[in-house]
Amino acid sequence: MGLFWDRQTIYQIYMNISVKNKIFINYHKKIKLNTDPFKISVQSFILALAKFKISVSSGRYKILAVTKVDRVENDRKLNRMRIENIYKTLPSPSRFYVEGDNAYVEIAERKIPIGGVMPKLKKGESHLHYTTSLCPVCMRLLPARIFERDGKVYIRKICPEHGEFEELYYGDSKLYTHMMSFEETGKGPGKIKAYVGLSAPCPFNCGFCPMHENHTALANLVVTNRCNLSCYYCFFYAERAGYIYEPSIELLRYQVRQLKKQGVTMAIQITGGEPTLRNDLPDIIKMLREEGVKHIQLNTAGVKFAELYFKDPEEAISYSKTLREAGVNTVYMSFDGVSPKANIKNHWEIPYIFEVFRKSGMTSVVLVPVLIKNMNLHEVGKILKFAAKNLDIVRGVNFQPVSLTGQLKKSEREQMRVTIADAIKAIEEQTDGQIPRETWAPIPYAAKFAKFIEAVTGTEQFCMSNHPMCGAANYVYVEKAPDGTPIRFIPIGSFFDIKGFAEYLDRERINIMDSRAKKLHLLKGIIDLRKFIYKEKMPKGLKFSKLLTSIILKRSYDALGQLHYNMLFIGMMHFMDMYNYDVERVRRCNISYLMPDGRVVPFCAFNVMESIYRDYVQKKYKKADINVSGLKGFNPGEKYDRSKYLPKILKDPLYREAYKGFI
Repeated sequence: MGLFWDRQTIYQIYMNISVKNKIFINYHKKIKLNTDPFKISVQSFILALAKFKISVSSGRYKILAVTKVDRVENDRKLNRMRIENIYKTLPSPSRFYVEGDNAYVEIAERKIPIGGVMPKLKKGESHLHYTTSLCPVCMRLLPARIFERDGKVYIRKICPEHGEFEELYYGDSKLYTHMMSFEETGKGPGKIKAYVGLSAPCPFNCGFCPMHENHTALANLVVTNRCNLSCYYCFFYAERAGYIYEPSIELLRYQVRQLKKQGVTMAIQITGGEPTLRNDLPDIIKMLREEGVKHIQLNTAGVKFAELYFKDPEEAISYSKTLREAGVNTVYMSFDGVSPKANIKNHWEIPYIFEVFRKSGMTSVVLVPVLIKNMNLHEVGKILKFAAKNLDIVRGVNFQPVSLTGQLKKSEREQMRVTIADAIKAIEEQTDGQIPRETWAPIPYAAKFAKFIEAVTGTEQFCMSNHPMCGAANYVYVEKAPDGTPIRFIPIGSFFDIKGFAEYLDRERINIMDSRAKKLHLLKGIIDLRKFIYKEKMPKGLKFSKLLTSIILKRSYDALGQLHYNMLFIGMMHFMDMYNYDVERVRRCNISYLMPDGRVVPFCAFNVMESIYRDYVQKKYKKADINVSGLKGFNPGEKYDRSKYLPKILKDPLYREAYKGFI
């Protein structure tokens, strides 16, 4: 065959051919091959493929199968069916091969070793889970163990060359157990649109490869790597890259059309760099609408809106209106804290950005704090209160515990490391127990809704079955004083039985699958919904039962939007780094990046393994090289200079009113 195929590869070839091609299934049964490809040898499986003229090469496979179509004529008439490229895939980015006793992956002009020993448990540790991970130094794929010790969860791996690495995985073992209890599997291998053939183990075959288990829920579209800020914890920007990456609108359109092949509702986040540096941003947004994108989210620090306001408020408002009318649904805006020390990025500009949004009708803003242990973890309570104060335009807060890049000592990592559990406990403490830890659920809780609806309707649903460790969510009702000041948070879990309802969905889903009267089951579900709501604890004025019923019955974007306009969403997304990398998580990832070469790559492959994905590919599509030495920006004056506006800001009543009661 000319290639070495590991068992994971064999399994995937088997899944795609046997599931998608009935001819092969029939032949497969006829020769009585074991239906579990893990129980047959490499040689016998490839021999079986060859017997039916199935060739495997360069990550693609073709089927040339002959089947009898007229048994009455004693098999004299045959219909030759030619099926080429079951999935039209792009070339695989990698190659798996063996040299002697060692295995390697060749990708992005690198040779990366595979394998190591499974770490052993030490005294006082309890095993939780096996997975695979990466060496933070050489990126070697390693077996890893997830375990509990002293009430916290850790991950450990051992690189034969660089030694043992142990990292905090989740800051509270009880919360870990709580979150894992809501786990929902993904669609499964072979069920998601594959963009490349399978030729190497995860995560060296992105993507998506046929082993990926979830469709894209939110796709990141990088429109530039230029930025008017230079934040030290940022994933990437042009000065660090040494080149400008700024695809044409037609190349961006191609990437969107690649996403469209998944056949699910498209939600896209325009990201960078700083997207507002592109003068043709409104045209990009219009292009997304033309291509059928349902939800468009603009990822920005918002500084441009403030800078325009300082020069001419009407120009700033007009610019914001233009983006809104072009099609922006939500502004996903950086906001690391209420104090200037915690939020060095845009603390001073936020009052003016909000003023622009209010006057331009931009009424869906999500605040996005990057959480760092000794920088802003102590401000999570104030961040939520600030969001509640601005509930007329703020729809949610999505906390992102920092992803640690570069080579760091363990002591340095411990000074910065925050997990989702740490953030949840900090929120509970800083809101005086108003948002307790047991009211949170992981992202795959939403998948239970989707799978329940699938069972009822028989139609495939938008399914967010991420790994439970990838994210968590809560909805809170904000109780306000007569003057509009927020005085209390009431989480959904205080008046709705989250755990009980999840168990009900699981149980009814099984019953519905065996029932013909599916619609009756759905109506029964709405009636039974009342059993999980504690009316006496429900906030006055909140018609929660009606909102939830609308979401289940209508199953629409607008129905979910009504929930967001009645309650404050609080989310957590913990993107991985090389120290806490869990391959099982990335295989179920549904936050993707669209690549200029047509691939769709999971977030934690794109940004964590940047040398083989993000940087390697973007450099090939670069617009221009830049000379970083002695360069403050890419063009004179492009970097934002706050010093010009700070004296005026400090005297402005708008600034003082925005932070009244916070600083």
